[in-house]
Amino acid sequence: MNKALLVWLLAVGWVGTSFSQYTALAPLPEAVSNNAVCAAIADGKTYVYSFCGIDSTKLWSGIHLRAWRYDLEADQWQSLPPVPDPDGGKIAASASFLKGKIYVVGGYHVAQNGNEASSAQVHVFDPVANAWLPDAAPIPVPIDDQVQATWRDSLLYVVTGWSNTTNVPNVQIFNPSSNTWSAGTPVPNNNDFKAFGANGVIIGDTIFYSGGARTGSNFPATSFFRKGVINPDNPLEITWTGFDEPSAKGYRMAAATLGNRAIWLGGSDVTYNYNGIAYNGSSGVPPLDRTTIYDPAGGNFYQTTGKIPAVMDLRGAAQIAENEVIIAGGMVAGQQVTNQAWRIPLGGLTGVESNAAEMVFFKVYPNPTAGGLTVEVPGKFEMEVYDEAGQLVFFEKGEGYLQFFTKSLATGMYYVEVLAEDGMRGVKQVFVKQ
Repeated sequence: MNKALLVWLLAVGWVGTSFSQYTALAPLPEAVSNNAVCAAIADGKTYVYSFCGIDSTKLWSGIHLRAWRYDLEADQWQSLPPVPDPDGGKIAASASFLKGKIYVVGGYHVAQNGNEASSAQVHVFDPVANAWLPDAAPIPVPIDDQVQATWRDSLLYVVTGWSNTTNVPNVQIFNPSSNTWSAGTPVPNNNDFKAFGANGVIIGDTIFYSGGARTGSNFPATSFFRKGVINPDNPLEITWTGFDEPSAKGYRMAAATLGNRAIWLGGSDVTYNYNGIAYNGSSGVPPLDRTTIYDPAGGNFYQTTGKIPAVMDLRGAAQIAENEVIIAGGMVAGQQVTNQAWRIPLGGLTGVESNAAEMVFFKVYPNPTAGGLTVEVPGKFEMEVYDEAGQLVFFEKGEGYLQFFTKSLATGMYYVEVLAEDGMRGVKQVFVKQ
């Protein structure tokens, strides 16, 4: 690969940090942030839903229960009956589509005096009838800012989050068929695993969640990455592991999937209160236009910037297809609550939409690296490593695997290209730190 080829790869979105992929949609009826967003199917059509949130005042009095539905075909939002919470408006809830219904779980209320109370309510919306049903059984431990994801269209997992006074290790699992909650294996009871404002997904039988805020002075952002393997024979049993990973840092990001990859969108690296002001009181917090991708096959992280809008304060992305999501609302630059909605093709972020085979036939790890890289490829291959300017810094032939020591390289982004003997070619982005 030469510099011209690297420039071409950057242009088509295989690697790089500047090619925009998203499309602006019809705006929401009003600006809203910290709203629970999800997709659901009704009568064979996919819709996007927004529940609760805070308006452009960013005051306690601007926290509400309003709800909307977006019609993809008509590019139009429709007002829905408000979320039926008798305790009033709330933020930091999560919404999930499961067995034909939408479940809006938790969140927290803010009183005029500033007191906050986590919610135990579980509201049920029928997307076919376009109406609220009676509430489901309340969640045993009231929760907000939780990680929430569905497993096999069978169970709803609510992992960690904030409950009234602190982060909790609870894993609360809802079975909609029996309208019951069960306790799953809790996350380890420490500040690496417990978090509020984290987000994650379930891929196969594994929970992946990233980022969030620890308990402690000014609720610092965490860069710990967690995995929970669900026992399919006993889905209440989860084996938790985790490790520190700079790419995992982020607060109130949206989460999505593309095949077997987990993706996090936007958010901020600084934790903040519902008004967008940092918990340390220093200033307003800037949103990120960053995408983080985790590939479980090789254990690799990738990050890009500039391909999504800079937006934070997200409580979900609506996955409208395997390779597309919609983000609706949130805070943009200047902590401005927005009414914007964006359609984002995930393949354009990861570089695998039309080149999936090329991107998965080899592994590169660890990523980021501080000492060296290992590249695994079936059979014989050639490996080249280029810096961001397109200059070749390493070339070698191998069979099965190669190791490349990076201590002589400056900190920065590099590109590993592999050409296999069968003609398969792929490029992966790695970060070298010293």
